[in-house]
Amino acid sequence: MNPYVSATLLLSLGLGTTITFASSHWLLAWMGLEINTLAILPLMAQQHHPRAVEATTKYFLTQATGAATLLFATTTNAWLTGQWDILQMSHPLSTTIAILALSLKVGLAPLHTWLPEVLQGLDLTTGLILSTWQKLAPFALLLQIQPTNSTIPIILGITSTLVGGWGGLNQTQLRKIMAYSSTAHLGWMILVLQFSPSLTLLTLFMYLTMTTSTFLVFKLNKSTNINMLATSWAKTPALTTLTPLILLSLGGLPPLTGFMPKWLILQELTKQDLAPIATLAALTALLSLYFYLRLTYAMTLTMSPNNITGTAPWRLPSSQLTLLLAILTMLTISLLPLTPTMMTLLTL
Repeated sequence: MNPYVSATLLLSLGLGTTITFASSHWLLAWMGLEINTLAILPLMAQQHHPRAVEATTKYFLTQATGAATLLFATTTNAWLTGQWDILQMSHPLSTTIAILALSLKVGLAPLHTWLPEVLQGLDLTTGLILSTWQKLAPFALLLQIQPTNSTIPIILGITSTLVGGWGGLNQTQLRKIMAYSSTAHLGWMILVLQFSPSLTLLTLFMYLTMTTSTFLVFKLNKSTNINMLATSWAKTPALTTLTPLILLSLGGLPPLTGFMPKWLILQELTKQDLAPIATLAALTALLSLYFYLRLTYAMTLTMSPNNITGTAPWRLPSSQLTLLLAILTMLTISLLPLTPTMMTLLTL
């Protein structure tokens, strides 16, 4: 792709998200979401591969449906209450429809079915953008909506953690595994959204850090399925040693960074007299942990079958910049001792 075109598209991506962040009026927020969607479509379809075009079409139809539903919800709210302000959405009907529309846009279960298929059709760089940056604008709106009925976010959250863990169990494609991982993490965020928005933001920040480092590892190794992970020890032995820690951090094992948001969310849910929900969420986390352990096993304890000639990837030194990966890996592995500092920042 022409560098000028790709720069324009990336700037449009940033502009769309920024407009949504800065808006207090529903129409302006909707416009930001639309710019965001339209800017990523050429990036998704740039390979001109039938799989990529199919993924782009599915993504466009899903996002258009979500945006239309959101516009319907906000118009209904304006009709019933006379308010276009995001923070003034008070009618239960329009609030529920808006939450469901935004859930469809980010890929919360049971509205998640488009996400694994779309992510599987993209290259790892565009998949990274879709899994991280594209979640920010809808989440900014979800944070501003005050749900009148607390049942809906809890149902969405528990369903997402369950489906995210269950769906990834039998997958061999890394991008599909990351899609289910995304759904599970978003479920944890939506669970605690109404009780502690600052905790949701912390979880989102941790999710972005861990997911970005995981995608960068896959990109560096050019891995798209579990079998290709087994060849990484010969190419990048130091990174292969650290990658299991990144994956287990995604799974939420102590003493790694990923344990912090899960621990704080379970604590908050227990404080809100939702101990059964907290127990169920903790059990669903075990499902996710299983497939992260499976990836870890494939990467560190198995050797790639090399009985077919010509299948081994070239072991040339990579020309990709690894500074960002190094920083994110350190954050993914070692932020847990800073939990008290994080808690202080959250209460400011």
